[in-house]
Amino acid sequence: MQILPRSLSGWTIAVFGLLAAAMGALGLIAPETLLSLMGFAPDAGPERAHDDYTLVFLTASSMAALNMGVYYVLASLSDWRAFFRWTVPFRLLTCTVFTLAVLGGRAPDGFLGVGLWEGMGAVATGVALRHEKRRGLPAADGSEEGGRPERPIQPPAMS
Repeated sequence: MQILPRSLSGWTIAVFGLLAAAMGALGLIAPETLLSLMGFAPDAGPERAHDDYTLVFLTASSMAALNMGVYYVLASLSDWRAFFRWTVPFRLLTCTVFTLAVLGGRAPDGFLGVGLWEGMGAVATGVALRHEKRRGLPAADGSEEGGRPERPIQPPAMS
């Protein structure tokens, strides 16, 4: 595995992954800071109601973001373009859902940044993939489309 991404699309995935991992780590280490960055009321500390599970949800979401970030970075280092393609429609869907949550009053205005981050990242990845396809750039693994080998892999000969 390489130590840096080998394609433009890989770089878009790596940047997204690093940011996701960093935000996930921030949510685990300093949840109040992450809540403030997203426009939510800061942690009320001991004043929180007994049945307020905000911090539990934030811990779970932060751990998921940290894990997802690591997966994205590893995929970028492997230049796994099939994975890159799969992320584009789902990140656009996430952008749509988060934006509608803000517009519908279910989330504070600061949360719009999360949706825009998802959407802009998806567009950047999609544009990079399209550029690479038009230029006929093979994936680092020698496949034409990041998952379909140009020639079949032959099993080792048995002696």
